[in-house]
Parts: sequence; C-alpha cells; structure tokens
Amino acid sequence: MKKDMNNKNKKAVALFYKEGFNAPKVIAKGKGEIAEKIIDVGKKQNVEIYEDKDLIDELIKLNLHDEIPPQLYEAVAKIVFFVYQLDKEKGEYDEE
Repeated sequence: MKKDMNNKNKKAVALFYKEGFNAPKVIAKGKGEIAEKIIDVGKKQNVEIYEDKDLIDELIKLNLHDEIPPQLYEAVAKIVFFVYQLDKEKGEYDEE
C-alpha cells in the first residue's frame, strides 16, 4: 500500500533539446502512473534520470512542447552538464 502512495506523489518531466531550439522543450510530463511510465521509458532508452523536487514542481506547470522559461535556464543547464559528465565517464563522448 505504501508503494501506491509513493506512486501517486511521483512526478516526471522529459525535456528535449536540439540545435535550432532556443531552449529545451517539454516532451512528456505527468504524475502518478504517467510519471512511472515516463521514467520507465527513459530507463529503457538509457536516458539519465535526474531528480530535483523543486525543479520538477516548476517544470510540471509547463505545457507540452513549451520551451523552458529563462528563469529555469541555469537549473536545467546544471542538469545538462551533469548528464554530459556521466556520458563522458561512460565513454559516450569523445574528447576533441
């Protein structure tokens, strides 16, 4: 029963960025079971999962396909750097 309570409180947002975007965009978001599915898909695709309860509260307010607002650029940039460092340690990025 406790797992169900944790599931109801779980939140997830997936961001996507590519050249040409001004900022990363929200491509998936949800709470509860939807959040679990977003996380499961990310794990299956070897996407790094980053947890930040304060940031998720801000990101979940955005609409799908919205770019993150400028006030979140710094927080999201830290996540991008964190993920880049993990990928680099795994050898997924070559040194130039």
